Amino acid sequence: MDLAKVLQDIKNGKIGLEAAEEQIRSMGFVSYSSIAKVDTHRKNRTGIMEAVLADCKEPEDVVEIARIMASESRRALITRVSASHLEALKAAFSPDKLEWNSRARTVVVHDGTPAPRTGGVVGVISAGTADIPAAEEAGVVASEMGCEVVSVYDVGVAGIHRLIPELQKLKARNPGAIVVAAGREGTLPTVVSGLVDVPVIGLPVSTGYGAGGGGKAALLSMLQSCSILAVVNIDAGFVAGAYAARIANMIADASGAGAKPENKDPQE
Repeated sequence: MDLAKVLQDIKNGKIGLEAAEEQIRSMGFVSYSSIAKVDTHRKNRTGIMEAVLADCKEPEDVVEIARIMASESRRALITRVSASHLEALKAAFSPDKLEWNSRARTVVVHDGTPAPRTGGVVGVISAGTADIPAAEEAGVVASEMGCEVVSVYDVGVAGIHRLIPELQKLKARNPGAIVVAAGREGTLPTVVSGLVDVPVIGLPVSTGYGAGGGGKAALLSMLQSCSILAVVNIDAGFVAGAYAARIANMIADASGAGAKPENKDPQE
């Protein structure tokens, strides 16, 4: 719903005040059944789209909420997708309108057009291969927010010599922000932050075992970093990717590198 169009319709006599008031009151969300009010204008309001968290939802509810999002915004991002959710989504949407990332456990439902590009660049680094799922979720979110995503995987501190050449390649792409996913002792974000001049978001991952396992040691290590970090919660790939993309997109806007008006999301 476009507020400017509602006002223009009033001016042109196409709708009355009562109908306009009803449209404005419902503007920004669409109700589904009695369980959800889908925030279709979150991207306009905050710069970050609403994602559908599939976890703890019935598959049929995930499908219908995704259908609403895709209808209103052309694209719907579903996270933490289980096998039953995936089966229901594949049954509901044609294969050319559905993108499944098995590592990130995300699905994107779309109308066949690519996500608009903003000119922002986000780096995503994982310490180990076990950290890739959280890193991939961050990358999917940043991509859906219009950013180019440059990924560097398996460069943790147990073999720190792997990081330096890969980091140089990443820096050459001029990322606006970098997400670093690490489990166990969670040291890598501190190292990366000490080597780059862009914001680093630490993403603790629930790998590791024993005392401090489940991502707790990684989280505390990042919070105690002697390098400057922003730190998100354990396994919060969505939050890390969204935060990095907001930074990168603001940089792109400020530098004039953003998408041309005709390539932007029509809802922006």
